[in-house]
Amino acid sequence: MPRFVIQRHHATRLHYDFRLEMNGVLKSWAVPKEPPTQPGIKRLAVMVEDHPLSYIDFEGTIPEGMYGAGRVEIWDKGTYTLKSRSDDKIEFTLHGEKLKGDYALIMFKGDKNWLLIKKENLVGHAAHAFYSYTPSTYHQP
Repeated sequence: MPRFVIQRHHATRLHYDFRLEMNGVLKSWAVPKEPPTQPGIKRLAVMVEDHPLSYIDFEGTIPEGMYGAGRVEIWDKGTYTLKSRSDDKIEFTLHGEKLKGDYALIMFKGDKNWLLIKKENLVGHAAHAFYSYTPSTYHQP
């Protein structure tokens, strides 16, 4: 199963690097705000250059004077299931420690700007409704 990683990157500005293992490289997006954990939240994701697969486990400091200088730490990682992919939309299910469920990356405003969206997970929603039931909330007619 392909892997993903989100690296919290303390560079010139704090951002999150979202990376999906695809076709032998890490497809990469810079996300200025924390990635969405709740359905319906949209985050700008700016596509950047592909990174080598070896970068998936990288944590450490990129020295001053080098591209991306600053501290990098893994914020989340795991595997994902690709649901669909076209030139302007990628749908997938993340199986991470923090991010779980259905997500989409949707291109807008040129070829570099995308939206990272957590989609409503109907199975999770139904399970939440079931488990949030308590006998005191049930009233017979």
